[in-house]
Amino acid sequence: MLAGPDGGDPAVSKAGFDHRAHPVRIGLKLSQGAPIDVFRDVWRIADDAGFDHCWAFDHLASLDSSGQPRLLFEGWSLVCAMAVATSRPRVGLLVGGMAYRHPALLAKIAVTADHLSGGRLEFGIGAGWAERERSMCGIEDSRAVGRFKEGLDVLELLWSGERVNYEGRYFKLQDAITAPAPVQQPRPPLWIGAGGPQMLRLTAQRADVWNPSVEGFESALTAAEQLVRLCEEVGRDPMSIRWSTQVSFDGGDPGAAIAELERWREAGFSELVVYCSGNDPVRAATMAAERLLPALRT
Repeated sequence: MLAGPDGGDPAVSKAGFDHRAHPVRIGLKLSQGAPIDVFRDVWRIADDAGFDHCWAFDHLASLDSSGQPRLLFEGWSLVCAMAVATSRPRVGLLVGGMAYRHPALLAKIAVTADHLSGGRLEFGIGAGWAERERSMCGIEDSRAVGRFKEGLDVLELLWSGERVNYEGRYFKLQDAITAPAPVQQPRPPLWIGAGGPQMLRLTAQRADVWNPSVEGFESALTAAEQLVRLCEEVGRDPMSIRWSTQVSFDGGDPGAAIAELERWREAGFSELVVYCSGNDPVRAATMAAERLLPALRT
């Protein structure tokens, strides 16, 4: 539904909605391969420049092209530090992995981050796809979508602040409660990373923002078509879900980065995240603040 048979505007469906109607929000992300002082510098740039959101990611190990480990800090610890180090941008993981933590623990961590940030948490979550990490750490990898769905159930029940019970295949709660509840009620905004049909269906049912887990622009457009169709199947307005993307930027060619981000925006992706890459993430963040941010807001 992104592109009609006449080759029309790819952001408009047969029903006439247009994802370009969503306001553009621009984020800055640093996730790996840098010492902690560099993270602090990038967060300061995001705060001072007025980026809308600031991100890390959630993995247990990352290897470079020669098989050597990259510097990689724990994701939620970074979010909590980010929450304290900044005052304006919304903060989160793009995206967290449900497989890495029991959802009751994850609910508590997220509440802590929401309070530390004064209600600025964006809760990004996916199933946790990295096969190398699952193998390294012996993480259960069967029925990941079922575990993800039940994990979402547990999170939302615990965030209610009430005593709750839950009887699932993978998770169980008995007279469970978490206090305090999140600052944001009924919960922080939910970003789901998804690309396959089962995860896209859960996205259609439950997400506020979708982040495609597929590679490349055309694959994302195909997944977006599927998401629109699934929204219609479950009785949800497709416009109620915003779409996000991440574009890598090393600071070297602002014009190309702007063109790429505008291409995604024209296709209906309104949450645009600049992923600081290369050997100097601080330079990339600085150039993003000086060149990309003003251009994308005009």
